[in-house]
Amino acid sequence: MIIKRAILHILDFNSGMSVFSQNELDLSDETVSTFLQKHIEKLHKDSARKSGNFNEESGFAAALTEYRNGALEFIGFTTQIANVLYENISISDKLEPIDLVAVDYINDESDYFALLLITNKSAYTHQVITDESGIHNEIMKHYAILPTPSQKIDAYAIINMQSGEIYFADKKRQIDGNSVFVLPQILLECSSGASTKEVVKIVRETANEVAEEYGVNTAVAVSKAKNYIVENCEESDTISTEELAENIFSESPIMREAFEKKIEEKEIPKDIKIEKASAVRASKSQKIKTDTGIEITVPVEYFEDDRYIEFINNNDGTISIALKNIGKLTNR
Repeated sequence: MIIKRAILHILDFNSGMSVFSQNELDLSDETVSTFLQKHIEKLHKDSARKSGNFNEESGFAAALTEYRNGALEFIGFTTQIANVLYENISISDKLEPIDLVAVDYINDESDYFALLLITNKSAYTHQVITDESGIHNEIMKHYAILPTPSQKIDAYAIINMQSGEIYFADKKRQIDGNSVFVLPQILLECSSGASTKEVVKIVRETANEVAEEYGVNTAVAVSKAKNYIVENCEESDTISTEELAENIFSESPIMREAFEKKIEEKEIPKDIKIEKASAVRASKSQKIKTDTGIEITVPVEYFEDDRYIEFINNNDGTISIALKNIGKLTNR
């Protein structure tokens, strides 16, 4: 990753005062560059991020084009963004102090423009004081603590300036009695698709619903859905819901049709674009909990291999689970 330029604007809604920077961040400072790079790398892997594309009438898209063509300077462009955010968030129900960090960078040979809305937290720290009585240590409260690189940023937008693809996460705010996502709806003016995390959850829940309705093993149905996602991600970053239905309910056309209908009702498109690494992490294993309180976590590929796990339907209507070929048990 190569960070070309970055800037920080302060939006302090508690004091009613904002400080818009007139200079870019010093990227030769290792603390600054490491902070930005670690956070951006983490956001590129965020399974909860949504995806979208600019609407045709998006003013932000037009301004971004001007910036890329050199007709709009970085500081001026980001100051405009900060103003729009301040004007809208200041009349919302969430008046928390925010640092807006805008970053122009290159990742995997693509040009990106990122906006990070970083909420300031208060925290306690120590302070060493030297006076006429000598050295003594005090506890003090700091009101502008930024998240460490291991912590998550809740609201952000990452724009691929070449493809126009947008990835974002945002908090819902109440503005004039309406629930609004400020980043996609007001600032960027873009569409909003389901996140990889949401897609995997919807697929899992829908497979479970259909299996329950038709009286088949829900654990096996869900595992087939997850296993398809994992295997599909090796070749493609798109999931076909028709192929998914065929894979889960291969022996029942009626259940396939029921699954596809439910997916459509949940407004999931027939071809779903997902982030591969996130989808694999969310689908590689499955947790089963019995009504007797027992929980087990099983790799999804084992569900279709009775050398490792077998579901046995008993005559009294109960289910037994046989775990096989176990060489060692470890307490955790």
